[in-house]
Amino acid sequence: MNMLISIALSQYGLKEVKGSKDHPQIINYFTSLGFDTSRLKEETSWCSVFISWVAYQAGYEKSNYLTARSWLAVGVSPTIPKQGDVVVLWRESPDSWKGHVGFLVKESKRYVYLLGVNEGKSVSIKAFPKKRIIAYRKLRKNG
Repeated sequence: MNMLISIALSQYGLKEVKGSKDHPQIINYFTSLGFDTSRLKEETSWCSVFISWVAYQAGYEKSNYLTARSWLAVGVSPTIPKQGDVVVLWRESPDSWKGHVGFLVKESKRYVYLLGVNEGKSVSIKAFPKKRIIAYRKLRKNG
């Protein structure tokens, strides 16, 4: 199994805590990467930081930003997307600055299945229409 997928799956099912408290592991994703958590809100999007945390744990390059579209500048465009590649999606509209990011698990004719977070406020695998894909990114090993 791909190392990135393996590490991400080790977090599978982790959920946001209801109410004003934050899940300690979600806070750890931010702090272990050097992000200041004093200004985080309960509803802060954490898809990008989760992908960065997994990449960092596996020894791959990561994004240094909290926005999903920041992944467009990380890695290289693969000739053929493979399991473990990062998939960047648009959110709201293709022209919006907003996006979503996750690891490619598999593809069908019309959907990509991504391992990531924020969908259902937990680490999970979810199908997304291929028409929302902005880019696939193959991460490079550090060092």
